[in-house]
Amino acid sequence: MTISWMEIVIISLASFRLTRLIVFDKITEFLRAPFFEEEIEVNQDGQEEVYYVPKKGIYTNFMGELLSCYWCTGIWSTLAICIFYFGWPAYATPILIILAVAGIAAIIETIVQRLL
Repeated sequence: MTISWMEIVIISLASFRLTRLIVFDKITEFLRAPFFEEEIEVNQDGQEEVYYVPKKGIYTNFMGELLSCYWCTGIWSTLAICIFYFGWPAYATPILIILAVAGIAAIIETIVQRLL
């Protein structure tokens, strides 16, 4: 089986966006919440900062560590995307294109925000 450069680009961008969605986005906070405890600290300026620390326990700690690590989650989300794409390409393609375009949009938005 061969894979084209375009497929690699689409899978890469889709993986990037799915990983960010899982690890950082507010919309998926409910997925992360069972595995983290909030710790609030006051910084030197007197402002409160919230830190998310993985909960104790074998499973909850493992999942908390996994969900707080962009690189770790990226590997697993890429694996899921590849299995989905190669197993059911007709269903996966539209979803991956949506994620890839959203990934490009996120990159462009980051660039624009830094330029302003």
